[in-house]
Amino acid sequence: MYENWQINFLVMGVTALTVALAVLLHYEGLVWLTRRLASLHTRARHKILFVIYGVISLHIFEIWLFGFALWLLLQVADTGAISGAVQSNFFDAVYLSATTFTTVGFGDLAPIGPIRFLSGTEALTGFILITWSASFTFIEMEQYWRAR
Repeated sequence: MYENWQINFLVMGVTALTVALAVLLHYEGLVWLTRRLASLHTRARHKILFVIYGVISLHIFEIWLFGFALWLLLQVADTGAISGAVQSNFFDAVYLSATTFTTVGFGDLAPIGPIRFLSGTEALTGFILITWSASFTFIEMEQYWRAR
């Protein structure tokens, strides 16, 4: 069942596209945050909160992007399933995406079949994007704390 290379290539293609979109979204989001911060004329604490809410929003969009890709793949026969879900609906895919992206992995839902590639790659991508956000946040906070 999982030896169907057309399905495997479909999953790999959707994964590559989703990763590319998530990284691009993250990059452009951080660029927008940087420009917006430069134009804000407010206290340092408000700028830092703006950064935190901004990166959380980016990650939520990225989680939903991966969840949507997972849900789309589940609509194609033989791409796999979500173990632990009564009916694999859209919100199960988003929930699985959130636990995978953040590398929490509660284990109540798990991918089965070729979609495991998407989930595994999402965990790596999520880890990298979260650490990128942490670095960005540290740099911004350091700048505003020095200004005091």
